[in-house]
Amino acid sequence: MLLADDRVSVFFDGALHDPQLDHPEGVAVHPDGSVWCGGEKGQIFRLDADGRSIELVASTDGFCLGMAFDRTGEHLVVCDQKHAAVFRLEVATGAIERFSGGSPDRPFRIPNFPAFDADGRLYVSDSHTFPATPGPGVYRIDPDGRGELWYGLDITFANGLAVAPDGSALYVAETFASNVFRIPIREDGSAGDREEVAHVPGSLPDGLAFDVEGNLYVGCYEPSHVLRVARSGDVNVLWHDETAHTLAHPTNLAFRGSTMFTANLGRWHLTRLEVGIEGVPLPVGSSG
Repeated sequence: MLLADDRVSVFFDGALHDPQLDHPEGVAVHPDGSVWCGGEKGQIFRLDADGRSIELVASTDGFCLGMAFDRTGEHLVVCDQKHAAVFRLEVATGAIERFSGGSPDRPFRIPNFPAFDADGRLYVSDSHTFPATPGPGVYRIDPDGRGELWYGLDITFANGLAVAPDGSALYVAETFASNVFRIPIREDGSAGDREEVAHVPGSLPDGLAFDVEGNLYVGCYEPSHVLRVARSGDVNVLWHDETAHTLAHPTNLAFRGSTMFTANLGRWHLTRLEVGIEGVPLPVGSSG
């Protein structure tokens, strides 16, 4: 493993708090340092920067999956499985609205993870079915909420997304094929042809995140570990939890400086990994 055990710890244990964390899957870091996550009953939580307090900000009354802040940090978008929609939360007021249902001719089935590019366009993975059967794909949503199916070829459970640090491609976790691949973003904004990045047999890749050195991190729901894919393509285990306790079926990943946070769908807490390399500021192209 690349990280020693003392570099990994529970950031917030929400089992005995009120409100109680509820098997968080999505996690995002606000520009003010607070850490946000969701719950399986639609809850949207805010944890202070030190992980000492928790606040229930809003709810979709559904099932929260991935989430991401826009460039200003004024809005948080949340994928909701129950409603098959992306919701948008106004951070300052807690007001929440349905933002997108996909495209008019092809609505979302399981919108799973959102990722913004530098121009404010939102990419959303659609996991299609569970149990997984191959299907499309990745949507792109304009700032006004208009959506289209951007990448329509079959994916075996499209999951976590990450825009390349230079904005040239979208990276996709294909969970039940144990793959990570990339889709070039052409100059006209259209999707290029799929390019394989890593095959990780025996793992179920979920969340993705980049650091400033170009390494790609992959949170794996099973087994409970985080992988690091170097720019060379070499794959190493960043940290593995044999007991699935501190790192309990990690899903989405989010950086704050050189600290990575993971949501743990298997328990009621968030984990902190001191990676030692700065994460890429999100959205890609943001200065903060």
